[in-house]
Amino acid sequence: MSTVIKGARPYGEGDPVDVLVEDGVITAIGAVDVPKDAEIVEAGGQVLLPGFVDLHTHLREPGREDTETIDSGSAAAALGGYTAVFAMANTDPVADNAVIVEHVWRRGQEVGLVDVHPVGAVTVGLKGEKLAELGTMANSQARVKVFSDDGLCVADPLLMRRALEYSTALDVVIAQHAEEPRLTVGAQAHEGERAARLGYTGWPAAAEESIVARDCLLALHANARLHVCHVSTSGTADVLRWAKDRGTQVSAEVTPHHLLLTDERLATYDPVNKVNPPLRTESDAEKLRAALAEGVIDCVATDHAPHAVQDKDTEWAAARPGMLGLQTALSIVAETMVRTGLLDWRGVARVMSERPAEIGNLADQGRPIAVGEPANLTLVDPDAEWTVRGAELASIAANTPYEGMRLPGVVTATLLRGRLTARDGKVC
Repeated sequence: MSTVIKGARPYGEGDPVDVLVEDGVITAIGAVDVPKDAEIVEAGGQVLLPGFVDLHTHLREPGREDTETIDSGSAAAALGGYTAVFAMANTDPVADNAVIVEHVWRRGQEVGLVDVHPVGAVTVGLKGEKLAELGTMANSQARVKVFSDDGLCVADPLLMRRALEYSTALDVVIAQHAEEPRLTVGAQAHEGERAARLGYTGWPAAAEESIVARDCLLALHANARLHVCHVSTSGTADVLRWAKDRGTQVSAEVTPHHLLLTDERLATYDPVNKVNPPLRTESDAEKLRAALAEGVIDCVATDHAPHAVQDKDTEWAAARPGMLGLQTALSIVAETMVRTGLLDWRGVARVMSERPAEIGNLADQGRPIAVGEPANLTLVDPDAEWTVRGAELASIAANTPYEGMRLPGVVTATLLRGRLTARDGKVC
């Protein structure tokens, strides 16, 4: 099986070149001899990047197939330029044992649009009381590499310490949802002037920052790898810089919505803007963008969170937190980071492909665009724009905060090990 990408610009640099892919591997770059049976992708000078990797995706299967399935979520991922996603553990039943994580892994294999890597729960039932079967899941067919109770914090410091200690022997990473629950009882929005004026119970930045500081210390003493989910405050960026300067093995992600959106949107009381952690201030978003460009925050992760209409289109306090993200992530990064000059396209490859693949310990993802490397690739038209319509996205749910927005950057093709999975807005 051969594919030729004609006239692409790897990392958006230099003159357009042809890229020959054979049997899932890049075999030539430059002026190539086109095999007779090759599938041709006309790039026309578009940007060629390594396939994106998402460390934080909610695929909802098993349990809430009315909101998303591995099939529909994989389609959204492929259309968004992703070749690998990590499916979070807060399913029903919870992915806290080998049976569930292997089910998720097998379904991902069957669908075949992206590599689906299940995330295992840190604690049984996400209850924060007893460690789950970390070793069994890590050694299962799914080969779980990331563990997280995302949606809930592992608040008990002794339990978190034990998880970090066990993780070192398993060579896995513990990903923490940083939220001190005693500080967020009833919280509905970022604690500040806007929340007070609108009548929302405030969600203090310290609830996130205190857990990140605590866990960085625990990880340092355990010589373990810690990953911080969906960083949302400027103070957390400061803590991460301090911890990394001390030699802590800590990585962190920021979501597209925390790069672009702020708590100004809450004035409409529209629950489409409700997310956990909450949208913060413009100064927080500005600091997060700078930290991502600097590398203090390592990568972008979508926290793709589809919800049914009855769970989202309701009064604010009762609405479930979360937003769709897989098909809009590249465009939000282009808007906030590329158009502003904070990142070039090689930088986009770093934060959306290379670093998340390294953090998730994926040897065949996030690889350089070079001869002999796996052909997990994404082709992007940097000059095109598109209008977001939730009903037209591949997800079953439609809860996007970007409804009606005109955004830059269009994924025109995605290749998983040389096989086209998405092309011109359609799944292959």
